[in-house]
Amino acid sequence: MGSGLAGRAAIVTGAASGIGEATVRSLAREGVRVACVVRDVARLGELEVESGGVCFPVRADLADPRQTVAAMQAAIGRLGRVDLLVNSAGVGFRAALVDTTDEQFDTMFDVNVRSIFLACRELIPHMLEHGGGVIVNVASSLAAKAARDRSIYAATKAAVVALTRSIAIDYGPRGIRANCVSPGTTDTPWIGRILAGAPNPDELRAQMAARQVIGRLGRPEEIAEVIAFLATDAASFIHGAVIPVDGGQTAW
Repeated sequence: MGSGLAGRAAIVTGAASGIGEATVRSLAREGVRVACVVRDVARLGELEVESGGVCFPVRADLADPRQTVAAMQAAIGRLGRVDLLVNSAGVGFRAALVDTTDEQFDTMFDVNVRSIFLACRELIPHMLEHGGGVIVNVASSLAAKAARDRSIYAATKAAVVALTRSIAIDYGPRGIRANCVSPGTTDTPWIGRILAGAPNPDELRAQMAARQVIGRLGRPEEIAEVIAFLATDAASFIHGAVIPVDGGQTAW
């Protein structure tokens, strides 16, 4: 039995790596046309070729509000109709609160929160005009459970959860489903960079893995499959939910 997603169109931010890239691949396999919002268009080349042109890049630095808005408008223009918006892009810094700089604070809120607000503000009127749509925002288990040296990152993800629930309440009755996926510690390039900069990468990786009940990091594909499910009609009764895909991290 198919997912029913074939022929639909989506915008995915943060599509060049990690959870975003895995989401694009998952959707493309189901026959979804995907506008991939990326900062570095060249990084999407292989995926664009693999998909036979089903996926195509839209360049934007989501820390810049003007570029975010322009990217949404460009994607709508090329797709014609957008059924699904996946806000996967995110940035974080490993720092305790007193060590977090103003620039780091601004970057995290610009990318992790404001870009979602702007993308939704552009897409919601379009979706309403076309009878509805689905929004999936990628939050984090850290929105519900603290970890060392992640205070501002966690604050941005808590904001994503609150924003998503508000969208569901405001626009659910008009045909828009908005939900969150909250990953646990997932083996993405961002985590790889954190590990590479640690004094003892193996020890830090073991600590990260131990956060999950199952004792390992998540795989981007595991998060992507849940995002794809939320886009299907099988998830039609799921509104304003925060779905933990975290290996049991928030069960401790």
